[in-house]
Amino acid sequence: MTRRHGYALLAAICALVVAVSAAIYVGVGFDDGRETEKTFTGSRTPHNSAAPASTGTWVGSWSASPVGGEPGTERNGLAGRSIRNVVHTGTGGTSARVTLSNLYGQQPLTVTHASLAVAATVNNPAAAADTMRRLTFGGNPSVVIPPGRQILSDVVRVAVPPNTDMLVTTYSPTPSGPVTYHPQARQISYTAEGDRTEDVTGEPYTTQTMYWRYVTALDVLSNESDGTVVVIGDSLTDGVTSTVNANRRWTDVLSQRLRDAAGSADVPRYSVVNQGISGNQVLANGLGRPAENPSGLSRFERDVLGRTGVRVVVIDLGVNDILRNPRQVNPDTIVAGLRKLVARAHARGLPVVGATLMPFQGHRGYRDDREAVRQAVNAQIRAGRVYDAVVDFDQALRDPYNPRRLRSDYDSGDHLHPSDKGYARMGDVFDLESLNGAAPAEL
Repeated sequence: MTRRHGYALLAAICALVVAVSAAIYVGVGFDDGRETEKTFTGSRTPHNSAAPASTGTWVGSWSASPVGGEPGTERNGLAGRSIRNVVHTGTGGTSARVTLSNLYGQQPLTVTHASLAVAATVNNPAAAADTMRRLTFGGNPSVVIPPGRQILSDVVRVAVPPNTDMLVTTYSPTPSGPVTYHPQARQISYTAEGDRTEDVTGEPYTTQTMYWRYVTALDVLSNESDGTVVVIGDSLTDGVTSTVNANRRWTDVLSQRLRDAAGSADVPRYSVVNQGISGNQVLANGLGRPAENPSGLSRFERDVLGRTGVRVVVIDLGVNDILRNPRQVNPDTIVAGLRKLVARAHARGLPVVGATLMPFQGHRGYRDDREAVRQAVNAQIRAGRVYDAVVDFDQALRDPYNPRRLRSDYDSGDHLHPSDKGYARMGDVFDLESLNGAAPAEL
């Protein structure tokens, strides 16, 4: 054999290997929540969709942390019903993909039909004209998600506007409980009997719910954003007591400020996603296996580092570690837990902005010894011993005449959670330039 013929044979073999590898890659992939940037391809062309755009940056436009299994769905899930989740975008894009989770399911979740659409108007289950897209998974309209797993849909081309409601709809015909959900949505979503996944009128969606079910993320291919700010927190980040359907969480205010500052040389072009869970602690998990309401330490890999395009981490945790422990907790223990979160972010090259703990005198859980712990934690945060940068929510919202309390107009009335005005204040005092920071070099 001549050298020339040998090279030709080698080239043919390489081409065959590439072709076989490509064929093997086509299919559905699952993950355990640690990876969310897989992209699935398939040979089928889904109804009412087109090849995805190829330019831009993949970022998180919306997300919510899975909290637990929905009570009452342990046996049958929501078999035979269409679930239309209403989620609100932070940034826009030209293409989108959705993450569905069966983290708390005890049996496989069969989704035979799923869709994505722009809502016709705010707080409306009807779809805007020509925006309904069928979601596929590895090119297939149906998918079976094993218990404890999640899946990322194929990419669909759809114009996703910023600051807009989107409709993520799923249909499962078979029992598949319990339903993985996020209970404190502060947003009305809908259900309908039967497979109404691609219904654009919204008329069959007569049942309202305050939960997000199965859906945990909406990513977009964006020319408006260069990365994602991921905020992990408790009910103060989840937006408990904020006005329903109004998107008045402090993270919504921060997101709007970043959009308004677009083009400023000193402010990065970032989207914001909210990973708040009501009652969440830094250190302690809730009950169950897998643990419901998992601690910040337990869920940090999935809910923060696993988010698409993460560039900055914001942490607002610690109050529940003080309030939910019958005995006085050591402030150094809380700080040590927060530092572990920061170290994990730094290991990925991510800077961390952290919040001081806000006052709660007047709340049923208040005690003087707990106030002393809060003050001790805040002292270490302000001294620069925990985070790369600090947002001082305590100083911004406390009563100047009684620093142990929230200022009355910032108080929702329970003396722990802010009013809409208080949440707006939190978003307003956040220094946008602090998001430009870099993580300290690993030594």
